Amino acid sequence: MITEDPAVTSRLRRRAATATGIGNFMEWFDFAVYGFFATTFGELFFPSEDPAVSLLSSLAVFGVAFFMRPVGGFVIGSVGDRKGRRAALMLTVVLMGASTALIGVLPTYEQTGLLAPALLLVLRCCQGFSAGGEWTGSSAFLLEHAPRGRRGYFGSVISATAAIATVAGSLVALALNSWLSPEALNTWGWRLPFLAAAPLALIGLYIRLRLPETPVFVDLRQQQRVEGKPLITGTRKNAKSIALCFFFASVQGLGFYYLATFVVNYLSESVGMPRTTSLALSGAGLLIYALLCPLAGILSDRFGRRPVNVIGSAGHALLCFPAFMLMSSGSGPLVLLGIVVFSVSQALVSVTTVVLLTELFPAATRGSGSAIGFNLGLAVIGGPGPFVAAAIAGASGYLPMPAIYMTAVAAAGFFVVLLWLPETAGRDLRADDDVPLGRRERAGAAL
Repeated sequence: MITEDPAVTSRLRRRAATATGIGNFMEWFDFAVYGFFATTFGELFFPSEDPAVSLLSSLAVFGVAFFMRPVGGFVIGSVGDRKGRRAALMLTVVLMGASTALIGVLPTYEQTGLLAPALLLVLRCCQGFSAGGEWTGSSAFLLEHAPRGRRGYFGSVISATAAIATVAGSLVALALNSWLSPEALNTWGWRLPFLAAAPLALIGLYIRLRLPETPVFVDLRQQQRVEGKPLITGTRKNAKSIALCFFFASVQGLGFYYLATFVVNYLSESVGMPRTTSLALSGAGLLIYALLCPLAGILSDRFGRRPVNVIGSAGHALLCFPAFMLMSSGSGPLVLLGIVVFSVSQALVSVTTVVLLTELFPAATRGSGSAIGFNLGLAVIGGPGPFVAAAIAGASGYLPMPAIYMTAVAAAGFFVVLLWLPETAGRDLRADDDVPLGRRERAGAAL
């Protein structure tokens, strides 16, 4: 029986969870707020006689940023494996804060022509670069501090704070849309949440500077097991785990961006609900999702990562169409019910993904291996999701049709995890070996 590390006290774990959660909140508030102003960005940076074209252009820029995620994941994940998990997290918070604040001072298309959308694209790519290292870096940092039997519960902090940050973004957008005239909103109001990134970044950096390095990385350094070329070594040794990570990360990432970004624009642009109502319903649904995340973590600690992830993927595949049928009704209570139906499956998938990113990979190449698989899944499948869903909604004429993309991705992910996902619960995070793929019994059953 492997005992818990006595150096990791309960107080230190709480500090790590709090600091990770606050920093993660700041990162995802900055990243998500763009989605809530997608319509505004469409009007100011991609003007067109057809509002749908402007919105699609704005969402395309949202998706393009995801193609920088693998690059950011490669670089920042490598930093985490070579220099430490804390160094990687400090880098992400600075990059995200600076690029977001700069978006807040951009000129519009009317002022500088094509230069405006070009600069917006560059800064969105910088955000994507930073976000490419944040989710996997936060997962490794937090779970390498967490107690063995409660990693799912601790990991839920990352999923929940990302959702709460998105709720905060929706509330800010709702307040600005409610309090300001359209002219004021389009002139200066939209800039406020982006400018707020500067002080938020300083707070996040201060918090992360006060945290010690994880005991897992301290052991790697003391035992001289730090990998000098983690990208090369990790890609070669962890290829199967990276491929598996691509599939479950695709389901998780696509589901989160449907929930966090697409739904609010879908309700206002496709269903025809008032913008403020759409923001309120989306925010309420995300808050419920955040409350479901700790429960999903507890379930994964009790029953294992594999069954909870399989059930979540199956839920998306089977229930996405019914959820969108409810949302397409335009009735407030039914719309909220549809978002909740979607959120249940998403919570199961998201929290287990956070934990699997850490437990599935060896200690020395954990940052690089998990970042490669996770960010490729989000770049190829998840990031373009809002754009693809909006295009489907516009082309089909049948309001629930955006569900087809989520259903197809979830079905593919379901069969992959059902056949090949190993159980990782209870794994020693200091281990240098992979969890054998296809092993279905719980790794920690004997603990």
